[in-house]
Amino acid sequence: MATKVKPTDEFRDHISTVDEQGKRIWVYPKKPKGKLYQYRKYVSYLLLALLFAGPFVKINGLPLLMLNVVERKFVIFGVLFWPQDFFILVLAFLTLVVFIILFTVVYGRIFCGWVCPQTIFLEMVFRRIEYAIEGDYTKQRALDKMPWNTEKILKKGTKTTIFLLISFIISNLFLAYVIGVDELQKIAVEGPVNHVVGFAVLLAFTGAFYWVFAYFREQVCTIVCPYGRLQGVMQDKKTLVVAYDYVRGEPRGKLRKGQERKEGDCIDCYQCVQVCPSGIDIRNGAQQLECINCTACIDACNDIMRMIDKPEGLIRYESEEAIETGKKWTFFTSRVMGYTAVLVILMTALTALLLTRDEAEATILRTPGQLYQKTEQGHIKNLYNISVINKTNHEMPLTLKLIGKDGSIKVVGNELVLPAQGIVEGVFFAEIAANELSGLNSEVEIGVYANDKLITTTETKFLGPAK
Repeated sequence: MATKVKPTDEFRDHISTVDEQGKRIWVYPKKPKGKLYQYRKYVSYLLLALLFAGPFVKINGLPLLMLNVVERKFVIFGVLFWPQDFFILVLAFLTLVVFIILFTVVYGRIFCGWVCPQTIFLEMVFRRIEYAIEGDYTKQRALDKMPWNTEKILKKGTKTTIFLLISFIISNLFLAYVIGVDELQKIAVEGPVNHVVGFAVLLAFTGAFYWVFAYFREQVCTIVCPYGRLQGVMQDKKTLVVAYDYVRGEPRGKLRKGQERKEGDCIDCYQCVQVCPSGIDIRNGAQQLECINCTACIDACNDIMRMIDKPEGLIRYESEEAIETGKKWTFFTSRVMGYTAVLVILMTALTALLLTRDEAEATILRTPGQLYQKTEQGHIKNLYNISVINKTNHEMPLTLKLIGKDGSIKVVGNELVLPAQGIVEGVFFAEIAANELSGLNSEVEIGVYANDKLITTTETKFLGPAK
């Protein structure tokens, strides 16, 4: 009986797309097909539809998602966040990180192959256009080696034009998530003369996206993306990954008609290698740096197994431990339960903060250099500066009231009207009965009301006579 040989780890000493001289090996993946590829297309087109619809979907007048770094204004699921909510955003980011770690520990890099925008745009948009114009991998390789002629100029020119157009559309989409679709429409209508910086950014991102999807491609996953580098830390032998069953497949051997087969089920056809968008050989072992778990190799191998009357699943979703021991993959491990407990705690804390979050945030400070004043009635007056930030998308007329003290507040000048998603500043006098004060510095609480509804409170110091 032939010996089952586990693949060695020599492949981990180098990247599959770089040769011994350090030059890039251009990957020409065979056009994928199969059941899993069809599922990936359905998922990808659904996610693309959601991505392009995102800036136009509004909740309570706010976009579904906007990350305006320039104005330090962030909208997530229709909820407006300002820099004052930084602690909530940090907690949300930590929750997302723990979720990604937990998901990776259990399911490996399925996000990379099925959900990541880089993979979806490259494999489901740009490569499909490339296949339609230049043909499958053998024709693409031949076209690149061909001297420049009418055919090559026409095909390369058409592909470049379409790639640039799509990159421009993606840039507009990206900018819509940063500044909002309304502001983007304003830039488009008023023209580049009135928005030089905006159009410069748009063109810069168009060039960057074109370069990424036309040239850099899979190098993003292996060189730039930190998630690919961290997968080895987050995964273990119990993680579900795209894996080659070496117990069943080794030793490899070509299929010869009329001869009794003594080797494993792998017939060394290289279809799994030819279809891989990262240029790796999945038979080298699971959890390879370049593998994005796109499942193209599974479809290719299953197709060959059906042709030679062998069971499907020589390459499949499986854990290294399950292949090595033959035991069934299990979801619940001590590591998974530990991450789950941390995730539950973080999500509970985040939910509590979001539910108790005020609609506005006020900052009230005594006006510098001003002493307290005494009124004819014997009350004490202090002058304050106030700044209120609106965390909603509707305008609010404000009134100020003392909480727990016998006194009144009078705004200097115009009444305070808080604009939607904006800030209002003002000055007011706070007047409190002398017998309500505890000494030189008393703690007072001031409530900010909108339409007789308390929206936030803040504490400040009230200066009075010493006792």
